[in-house]
This record gives sequence, structure tokens and C-alpha cells, in this order.
Amino acid sequence: MALDGIYLSLIRKELGCLIDGRIDKIYQPSREELLITVRGREGAKKLLISTGSGSPRVHITRAEIDNPKTPPMFCMLMRKRLSGARLTDIRQDGFERILYFDLDTTDEMGDRCELTLAAEIMGRRSNLILYTKQDEKIIDSIKRIGQETSNRLVLPGVIYERPPREDRLDILSCDYAELEQRLKACGDKRLSKAIMLSCEGISPVFADEIESEASLGGELTAAGLDADSMKRIEAYLDRIRAQVRAGENRFTVLKDTDGRLRDFCFCDIEHFGPLMERSYYTSPGELLDSFYSQRDTLSRTKQRAGDLFRHLTTLIDRTKRRVKNQRLELEECADRDQLRIKGDLIMANLYAIEKGAGSVRLVNFYDESSPEVEIKLDKRQSPTQNAQKYYKEYKKLDTAQKMLTSLIKEGEEETLYLESVYDALTRATTEGELDELKTELWEQGYIRKGRQKGKPAKAAAPIRFISSDGYEIRVGRNNKQNDLLTCKQSEKNDLWLHTKDITGSHVIVSCSQLGGEFPPDRTVEEAAVIAACHSSAADSSRCDVDYTFIKNVKKPNGAKPGMVIFVNNYTITVKPDRELCDKLRADK
Repeated sequence: MALDGIYLSLIRKELGCLIDGRIDKIYQPSREELLITVRGREGAKKLLISTGSGSPRVHITRAEIDNPKTPPMFCMLMRKRLSGARLTDIRQDGFERILYFDLDTTDEMGDRCELTLAAEIMGRRSNLILYTKQDEKIIDSIKRIGQETSNRLVLPGVIYERPPREDRLDILSCDYAELEQRLKACGDKRLSKAIMLSCEGISPVFADEIESEASLGGELTAAGLDADSMKRIEAYLDRIRAQVRAGENRFTVLKDTDGRLRDFCFCDIEHFGPLMERSYYTSPGELLDSFYSQRDTLSRTKQRAGDLFRHLTTLIDRTKRRVKNQRLELEECADRDQLRIKGDLIMANLYAIEKGAGSVRLVNFYDESSPEVEIKLDKRQSPTQNAQKYYKEYKKLDTAQKMLTSLIKEGEEETLYLESVYDALTRATTEGELDELKTELWEQGYIRKGRQKGKPAKAAAPIRFISSDGYEIRVGRNNKQNDLLTCKQSEKNDLWLHTKDITGSHVIVSCSQLGGEFPPDRTVEEAAVIAACHSSAADSSRCDVDYTFIKNVKKPNGAKPGMVIFVNNYTITVKPDRELCDKLRADK
């Protein structure tokens, strides 16, 4: 995992500002996460501890994480035992992926006691364990582990047993001769694998970077390590050691060419070359907060709104199939004029058609070349009745053509609307946003109104940003809020933006507060990036965004929520950039 022992040691240093602070609030946003507010000399800070197998971590967070209305039992226990406790120390044994939070508190009788909260950041075996510091007896853990799962018991009342620690080197202080000896002992293993086996606290991406330095960009086995390769390893590690000691780390995030987050490290990673884009952060916690907030938001929402996702997917698929079938029916109406022509030809040649004939060849006077066409007849009917039969079929197809055209248009608008709700649902992060979307779908007749348990969640305000030039930028969270923002809460000279031809939020640049003048190009570009990031094109490499003044945007009568028409617009092409959005966000 990318959050290795070295990275965790840098996190521990960053968390030093929490020491001597007191625990103010404790929440459990999900089954595997704990959020602790610590009030210290620098004010209140939120400490997030996650034990999820895909995203275990510890760091200070600024993200707004919604909490369940009813706290889980583990959360209630933590509140009982740790509320008001003073954080006395944060420890780490070498580069082990465990942080120990020592706490000074009082028990139920009011007597002073010392507790330790162990955050074990070890992939799928991650855990959060509270135990007494003196006799190391476990009080409880966020994941209880019994004999059927592991030989290492993690249950209330059991003595806390630390995970077994292997004999590995500290790569930031070890002797290079000993390191070389251990690497060569790994034989035919790849050098990166040998480094991970020989050294403590090394992530795969960092080990690959060392191998790349040693082999000058290629692959190398431990047995193939020669003097020149070892010198290059020593030079590289000397540089890394100097950076860590001086606190000059380049906390790096790697993205693929499609903009998807792939990995991170406490130093620069160059061996991927142009295959990966690199971005940098000033602190380890800031990187983790940004990296995982982007990855976890969707998964956390999907857990809470799984049924709604499935229902919307079914509705969208059903609507698309209906529109597809209607288009096929419409194609059958394309030749309806030929039926009318056949009826006209029969009526014009009644004198030449014998009663009881099965077919007749007549000159088509509608065609300049006047060809003869063969027209089938019903022998049981008169020529006039055959003509009326063709007229009736023509009228039926003509009516179907008009109705199908209208139904297809309605179906396309319905599909676009449902996709816009689905898009808003992927970005929903709070119970209030989910409730608003459910209410919207109920009002539109797509779902039944369910029973409300407890107080309704508070509706969130539009998301606020401040551009580099000082302009306020507001973003709607859902279709109803888009309507309110565009039609009620904006001035006619404010700038309106929306992604071109795809679903997304309405974005408003408030121009009236600064004289009503057209905002600078930089502000327009930043607002367009924000619009792209709050749309279904958030993970694309490029996105077209339309923009115009609010006075050019109208909502047609009877249109579904979020649906508007606009004129006199311009289009700008931008690259979605979530880091820029995080930087400009004003309500974080």
C-alpha cells in the first residue's frame, strides 16, 4: 500500500500539533471510520482514522463528512471513554504501520486513567483498538477478531498483542554495506521486491523508483546488483534522507492520462515518465485528505444510496429502450406517402379497373418520368373500397408519425433528466442531499414517498467558491437547487455556465457585487473548470462549457427541474481540475 511506514512517520510529525489537546467530539461516519475533533493550541482539528481495506489512513481532514443520525455502539463507547481526554503523546515503533495515541482521562468513578488508541494501518488487516496503557487490556475495537478468523485475538478483555514485527532495515539510517548484503541474498527476485523484503516501511511505488534509479530506467534483479548500481542507490537514498531530515519532501500524487488517481508517495516519482501526471502537495495530510476524499465520496454515497442508484439505472435503461423501439416504429412510417399516392391513382383510374382484380398497373403521374406502378388490390372489395383502404392506412401511419415524433422528444428529455439526477447523486455527500434528490424524484412521480425516520436532514446550501480575482462562484448541488440558483437567486448580469450537451450543475459567477462588469478571463476559465468538475465529464481530459448572462437563460413552462434554454452563449474548452476546485472552495 502507498501509505507505508515512512509516510506514516511523516503523518505522525504533522499530528504533533494535536498533542496536549483535548478530545471534543467523536463521530463514526461509517462502519470502518472514526472522526475525532481535538481542540488544542491551534484550535479545533478533525482527526480521521479509517480502517477500510481499500483506504486505511490517519490524517487531519477538512472534508465535510456526513454522520449517521444514530451513532453506532463503538462510537458511543468511544464517547463514553474518551470525551474530554487529553492527548499526551503519539508514538510509532520504527517504521511499523501503527500509530499509538496515548490519552489521559478519567474512568466512571472519576479516577485518573491512561488509555492508548492503536491505529493499525495494515491494508485489509487494519484496525482501531482502545486498550488500557498499564495492563494493555483491550476495551474494544472497531473490528473484533475471534479465533475463527485469526490466531491474534482482538476482543474486549483480551490482552493487546502487537502484530509480529520482522527483522528489516531502516532505509533512512541503515548501513549501505548491510543493505547491499541483504539485497543480494534475495537472489533472482526483482530488485524492487528485494528492497521491500529487506527494508521496513517501503511502499511498492517507492521501491520501483529505487530500482529505476539503480537500473537507469530498466528492470534489475537482486542478483544482478553490481557496484555501479549500488552507488546509484546510495546517491538516491542520500538525497531522500536529506529531504526527510530537512522536511523538504515532495508529496506526490500520480494520475494516469485519463485523470484517474493511481498512487501517491512522500517523494517525487519519475520512473513512469509521460504515462503518469504528477501533482504535488505541501503536507502529507493535505495529500491524503485530497486523494481519498475524491475516491471515498462516491463509494460512501453508493453505500447509503444503493437502492436509489439501482432504481435510476433501471429507469434510464427502460426509457432508452422505449425510445429505441419508437424510433424503429417511426422508420416504418417513412413510406406512408406511397399509400396516399396509390389511393389517388386508384381513384383517378376507377373506369379502367375491373372489379375482382387482384392487382393493377397504373401510370404514376406524381413522378416526372411517369412510370407504371403495380398496386395490389383486394378482390373482395370494389376499386373505391381499395382506395379508401390505402387512405386509411396512410392516415394511420401519418398520425403515428406525429405522435412518435412527440413521444421520442419527450423520451429523450426524460432520459436527459434522469441522467442529470443520477449525475447529482454521484456527487451527493450528505444525508440532506440524498433526501433532496428523493423528494425531487417523488414529486416527479418516479418513486413512492417513504416514511421519514427522525428529523429531516438539513438541506445544504449551494457550494461556494472564490475565484483568484475575488468573484463569488456558486454551484447547484441538484436540479431543484439549480433552478433556485438560476431563476431566483441570481441577477440578470451574473454569468451562467453549464457543460455543453452533457449533464452537470448550474454554475453562477456573481458579477453584480463588483459593478456588474464581465469578469476577467481567468475567472471565467476557473468557473468553467468548476462546472466541468461538477458534471459527468469530471474524469475526462477535456470538456466544453457554455456560458452566457443570466438574462439570456429561460426556463420553459412545464420543463422538468434543472432544464433551461439559453441564447447568445459562448463556449470555452477546459480540463477538469479537482485540485483547483479544492483550492478555490470557500465553504470547506
